Amino acid sequence: MLLLSYSTDFVSCISKYVKIHESSNCIFFDLTQETLKELQIFINDTENDKCQDSVALDSRDDYKSKDAAESETSEDPPNKRAKLETSITDVQSEEEAAAVDKSKDGDSRVCVVCLGILQGLCGTTQAIKIAEAVKAGNYEFDTLVLSVSLPAQLCVREHSCWLYVKKEVREKGLVLDKDDVIQVKEAFKWIMQGMVTKELGGIAVVTKVSPFEVSVEFTHPETDADCHFLAATCPDCFKPTKNKQSVFTRMAVVKALEKIPDAKFLKHYPCPPTQPTSSCSPQVQCLHVSVFVAGRYNKFCRSLPQTPWVIDGERRMESSVEELIAAPILSAFRADGFNFSSSGREDVDVRTLGNGRPFAMELLNPHKSRFSKEQMKQLQETINQSSDKIKVRDLQIVTREAMSRMKEGEEEKTKSYTALVWTQKPIQREDISFIDDIKDLTLDQKTPLRVLHRRALAVRQRAIHSMSTRFLDSHHFYLRLKTQAGTYIKEFVHGDFGRTNPNLCQLLKTDTDILELDVESVDVDWPPPVPE
Repeated sequence: MLLLSYSTDFVSCISKYVKIHESSNCIFFDLTQETLKELQIFINDTENDKCQDSVALDSRDDYKSKDAAESETSEDPPNKRAKLETSITDVQSEEEAAAVDKSKDGDSRVCVVCLGILQGLCGTTQAIKIAEAVKAGNYEFDTLVLSVSLPAQLCVREHSCWLYVKKEVREKGLVLDKDDVIQVKEAFKWIMQGMVTKELGGIAVVTKVSPFEVSVEFTHPETDADCHFLAATCPDCFKPTKNKQSVFTRMAVVKALEKIPDAKFLKHYPCPPTQPTSSCSPQVQCLHVSVFVAGRYNKFCRSLPQTPWVIDGERRMESSVEELIAAPILSAFRADGFNFSSSGREDVDVRTLGNGRPFAMELLNPHKSRFSKEQMKQLQETINQSSDKIKVRDLQIVTREAMSRMKEGEEEKTKSYTALVWTQKPIQREDISFIDDIKDLTLDQKTPLRVLHRRALAVRQRAIHSMSTRFLDSHHFYLRLKTQAGTYIKEFVHGDFGRTNPNLCQLLKTDTDILELDVESVDVDWPPPVPE
């Protein structure tokens, strides 16, 4: 008897909670059907056993009297159990529910908790829209993760309903923990994952990790109005940010709800929430994780910058190393954008020879992500045939973690250069031979004037490990240097008005300048070489 009483009260309490959603024909109500049905069957079976026992003890006339009494009161409002039975049997489709709602008072009623998300925005129609967005993007993927972004006020409304349900449950002498309540976001995912899988022809919608994410973002026009009272009660939780249109972010609202006492919340916000005037608006976005491509490039032109050269909003060069490499790669991967990085950079008038300079590209939201080694080799050939100013080698797909190896210990790496030097004073071969014997020369280099607009003023110590010379004529010679990465070679040659010490002018006791400079090698053992 105690178990029966407990179960009856429990179902009655749940029925009262479900009525909040039932009045709006919310799909969340459908989720509870199986559980409620099982509980109802259990109660009915128990009551039938009880009735059978009563028949054995009571007379037939007493039973008829009881039945007649029930018939006389049949026109009274149904009890909670009868209401539950009616609700279970009268399950409607999304379209039917919407039609019924719209017929009431000539307008649709939006659920006070989910703001319509679990009504018309959660079902076959929405699954078809999501699938169409995925197919339109023409992505390459095996699985996908369905993520959901809800308006911040949903936290407020869920909290209000939770306080209401907690009060009702407590009055029944029952215990219900907040963790037992299914959140709107989880309910949406449970409903939609199977539907989206079906619409995509069986492609798995996973719950953990996938490189492809389909995001459904819901927005609502009343977000600020619903959350406004929190700004007054918990002002320290809401701080303006440059990138956010509203201070009422989901994280900030959750933080405020954790701080505000229940009594204070109920003083400022209705429980249960008021009827919203409109439902949420969904927006579907697809995003594939970045793909990383690495390689080495040679630059053969002395009028080609590494990156687009724009000064005061005006472009100075028609192209760049970055653009010549990126254009074919972007096209092949069908990416929305990219980030280009390299192990150091050369000036616009400097060539990069030898094995080339390591570079890497992060491809943003690539629609195609799988390439065989042969396809990468073909892509490399496409880049090399597109221009005679650059050449790429060792092109390959790498991991995000491997990208860091290009920058690790960058200043400890060495680089080799060849410079064509001019001297004001005529020189002989013997005048420059002593340079070959200089080893590990330490320089103090103040930030060069030519880069002071983009680099902080500082004095940096750099090392020239070795030098060798090749005499040309009385005013020219070639200087080969092996230096610490980050050494300013031009400033070492001409002195930069004394900002680099020591410098070649001081060593030769005459003014010197650099006419040409080539990078011969960048000694970074990454990315690994790809066999031809």
